[in-house]
Amino acid sequence: MSEDNKVTAEVRTQFGKGFARRLRAAGQIPAVLYGHGTEPVHLALPGHQVALLIRRANALLELTADGKDHLALVKDVQKDPVRQIIEHIDLLVVKKGEKVAVDVPVVVVGEPFAGTIANLDATTVSLEVLATNIPQNIEVDVEGLEDGTHITAADLKLPQGATLVTEPETLVVAVSVPAATLAAEDEIAEADAEVAAEQSEESAEAAE
Repeated sequence: MSEDNKVTAEVRTQFGKGFARRLRAAGQIPAVLYGHGTEPVHLALPGHQVALLIRRANALLELTADGKDHLALVKDVQKDPVRQIIEHIDLLVVKKGEKVAVDVPVVVVGEPFAGTIANLDATTVSLEVLATNIPQNIEVDVEGLEDGTHITAADLKLPQGATLVTEPETLVVAVSVPAATLAAEDEIAEADAEVAAEQSEESAEAAE
């Protein structure tokens, strides 16, 4: 855990859209903390700090609220669809040594064989992993892979201690020749066939 993940929050007792707007105007983010059989706790988080932390998927916060310390996993971030302002955050209480189910982003690295592209079919995979050891992403190396290569969830290299929750046969990456390239090749082939047919006709006429 990094010192940057330490967040001091305020417990809030007022609710409603109007109060939430005032919180956001004051640079804070409304949030709720729940889990492990505890009553939900409504919080106000420091907006700028938390906005930076949640750029990372499945951010884990060392939260202090009302004199109590909590380890909290960011489970859901609600944003205004137009302005992209963070409107609310759901936080899940977790314990050190506990495993959690999370969706982890998939990142493609490397370049496939010349003339092909790597299509990312699954942008995330679900894993069960220690709450304190959630990977930032899962890398898929496509260096030199040829047309027709398929990489499934079962082929992924997972961090030590992580268990795959996504169905193993789920297609993650497929390497293929771009459709535009295939269409261009078909057009060239058709043109070549037309030229060959014309030459054949000319030869036949000349022979007559």
